[in-house]
Amino acid sequence: MLEVLKNLLFPPKCVWCGEIIDDGDECRRCRAELTFNTAKIATKEFYSAVAAPFRYEGRVRESILRMKFRRKQTYAAVYARYLSDTIKEELAGRYELISFVPVSEKRARERGFDQSELIAGETAKALNMPFDRTLRKVRDNPKQSTLRDESARRANVSNCYKCVRDVRGAKILLIDDIITTGATMSECARELLMAGAEDVVAASVAIAKKH
Repeated sequence: MLEVLKNLLFPPKCVWCGEIIDDGDECRRCRAELTFNTAKIATKEFYSAVAAPFRYEGRVRESILRMKFRRKQTYAAVYARYLSDTIKEELAGRYELISFVPVSEKRARERGFDQSELIAGETAKALNMPFDRTLRKVRDNPKQSTLRDESARRANVSNCYKCVRDVRGAKILLIDDIITTGATMSECARELLMAGAEDVVAASVAIAKKH
């Protein structure tokens, strides 16, 4: 009876389109229309490999924006299913610790959560791998989405992150929700390598075509 009442008050909705469905977390129509990433992704100078299950467009983009700005934290577990499968296929054996690209403390307070931390934590559970914070964002810089030029994005994130864990000799998988130009991920990887990490690989739920 409790389950029936819960479904009446909070009916299950598709993660991708937000419409009510009979059960589960994604509808069949959306599953057929998801923009999977099929292209080989180029790496940046400070991370040695990168993987993402989706392209950042269409229903995937809409879903990620709902998670971030409408507090749909439960989406993280669904994203993690796809992300963990992609990581198994493309990054197996290249990491021993899973971490994430953090938002600033101010942004986390405003939003109520850090979406990348949630996604990375759920992905670590799915992969049965250690998970920990390795970075803190020490400067609340302008949003990367407001900048179009890659050089401006690089300058915007320069020295924004500080390593907060002993990572000497570690092989780290850094997870973010989206990778656009790769500037933020590259800066985070640079900080970890400067702190003594052996290698950094990257993954995100979705990646932009411009990457």
